[in-house]
Amino acid sequence: MILFDLKCRKGHVFEAWFRDGAAAEKQIAGAKVACPVCGTSRVEKAPMAPRIGKGDAEAKESPERKQMAAKAALLRKELSELRAKIEANCDYVGDRFAEEARKIHYGESDRRGIYGETSSKEAQALTEEGIEFARIPWLPQRDS
Repeated sequence: MILFDLKCRKGHVFEAWFRDGAAAEKQIAGAKVACPVCGTSRVEKAPMAPRIGKGDAEAKESPERKQMAAKAALLRKELSELRAKIEANCDYVGDRFAEEARKIHYGESDRRGIYGETSSKEAQALTEEGIEFARIPWLPQRDS
């Protein structure tokens, strides 16, 4: 495993683990890596110094990196709270999300909050039909 610093087109710097350098290049080129701050998949490797030696890593960490880590932690907390709120107040419809959203939009089903999964193609079709929905980064319920 190898850790790279990545930078999105908006200047956000973040870290990502890859199997090896070739896997990193393939995933970056294929737009498979997204910025955790803004969500864009237009990222590239950022200049980074190798982590050599031992010592107090926190003392060596830059203020900018500490600030980014704090923002990322806050974002993860907010996304976890949002997930809990959605799960408590909405119906899970699984991979039938697009179908259920259409039924609600066209009055074939009662209006209610729903959540589930849909493909990018189905999401685009919903948008073209004028059906309002939001795509939310779904974090695991707990870190392992």
